[in-house]
Amino acid sequence: MGSELAMQLAKQGKNIRCTKRPGSVIPEMLEPFQLQIEWVDADMMDVFALEEALKGIKHVYHCAAWVSLKQAHKKPMINANVTGTANLVNLCNQNHIRLVHVSSIAAIGLAKPGDLVTENHHLDQATETDGYAISKLESEMEVWRAIAEGLDAVIVNPSIIIGANAGTNGSGQLFETVRKGLKFYTAGSSGIVDVEDVAKCMTGLMNSTIHSERYIISAENRDYKQLTTEIAEGFGIKPPSTFASTWMMGLAWRGAAFIAAITGKNPVIDKISAQAASVTRNYDNSKIREAIGIEFKPVSVSIKEICKSLAPSKSPPVGETF
Repeated sequence: MGSELAMQLAKQGKNIRCTKRPGSVIPEMLEPFQLQIEWVDADMMDVFALEEALKGIKHVYHCAAWVSLKQAHKKPMINANVTGTANLVNLCNQNHIRLVHVSSIAAIGLAKPGDLVTENHHLDQATETDGYAISKLESEMEVWRAIAEGLDAVIVNPSIIIGANAGTNGSGQLFETVRKGLKFYTAGSSGIVDVEDVAKCMTGLMNSTIHSERYIISAENRDYKQLTTEIAEGFGIKPPSTFASTWMMGLAWRGAAFIAAITGKNPVIDKISAQAASVTRNYDNSKIREAIGIEFKPVSVSIKEICKSLAPSKSPPVGETF
């Protein structure tokens, strides 16, 4: 998502500064814009490096976060995401920098059955066990604390982000799993949004006078059966046809944990992700549409673009040219 945002800003003619870790590889999609992008090494936990990176800056998009559903990452992920956000918002407030903070729908609570989730729903931290959700909620709390102290900021809560440039990383793993022949689908649902639209919403909000608000960024709601079926059709293969019930998912994560204990490898699915796959979460995007007039790309169009980008290239038979 950060790469997509940087590309859109560069295409608008902006000169931008991007932070990265020393060992990070600059995304190929940004190589044509190197004259407009200044890269600096700055760890979110290093206040002095961040302070240096922010010199002369008036607008900041905070996209950096550790994303993991693994229980082993829970404590260090919460510490990194929350402390890093606190460091950044403090510096932005001290230097009168406007901030767009990227949170997540993971930081928003559930609605009553049949209702859409809105920005007014809040995660119950007392009962939440997902480390990533807790880290995003507590990071948001740092932003709200800084807003109360005078920070000019707005928060976005994207749903599941998809996009062709992700390859098989992030949500691209779902596309790759379906392409390899996924047999099962679950009863859950969630919001889906193209990465291009997330970046458009962020720049639209940055260029507005809006502050001290949070916005759900989601194009459409999809149940997982419909989503995996569309992906399979995009690849021209048979869609998942077997329903994985809650108890089956329970067996799956327990079996994965047992195998991981024997092999020493990470489980292919854990308790948190197994439970999330069966939860219905549908989101209301009316607030962001009314705020900046965004018209979201249809999810079906995004799926077709991603499937095309991930489909194996077909080499012409020997002796033939095109």
